[in-house]
Amino acid sequence: IMAQQGATLQGYNNELVKCIEDLCSKRDELHRQILTEEEEKAKVQNDIRILTEKLAKINESLAKKMASRNEFDKTIAETEAAYMKILESSQALLGILKRDTYKLKDGPKSTSEGQTRA
Repeated sequence: IMAQQGATLQGYNNELVKCIEDLCSKRDELHRQILTEEEEKAKVQNDIRILTEKLAKINESLAKKMASRNEFDKTIAETEAAYMKILESSQALLGILKRDTYKLKDGPKSTSEGQTRA
């Protein structure tokens, strides 16, 4: 009976050792996975940092360019408005010039007081 109990106990011991070895093996594999993922996480965090810096630079550049574009828009609008005034003045001047040229073609006319008008 003692021999049978010793054999049973040895069987339990062997099974327990095998279970502990399996658990250690699974723990080691999990530890390798953790190390791999931590390395990947560090790379991703570094990429995020680099991309965040790049995004900040792009946003800053965009803000400057948009401000410049707004200045261009303002200058263009002011220039176009001034140009339209010049066109209007030119048109008015041309009208006056045509009228005066027409009057000059007719020659001086006498008024009832004997004065000439140009």
